[in-house]
Amino acid sequence: MIVGVPKEIKKEEHRIALAPAAVEALTAAGHRVLIQKGAGLGAGIEDRAYTSVGAKIVTGADALWRRSEMIVKVKEPLRPEFGKMREG
Repeated sequence: MIVGVPKEIKKEEHRIALAPAAVEALTAAGHRVLIQKGAGLGAGIEDRAYTSVGAKIVTGADALWRRSEMIVKVKEPLRPEFGKMREG
C-alpha cells in the first residue's frame, strides 16, 4: 500500500500523523510511505528523518494525494482537501 502523509492545513495544527518510527515500521512491512515536503517541520521533524527510514518526500499536496492509496492525517480533512479524495 502507498501511504501518504500530507502537511496539516488546519490553523495552528503543527503535528504530523506519523513519527519516523511509524514510517520505519510501515516500510519494513513492505509499504511505501510518501511525506509531503516540510510536513513535519512544525513538530520539529525534518524531511531527512523520514527519508532515513525509507519514506519518499513529495513536493505539493496535490501530488501526494494523487499518488497515495491511503491518507493519514492528524485532523479530519478540511474543505480544501475534499476534492483531493477519491473512491477506493
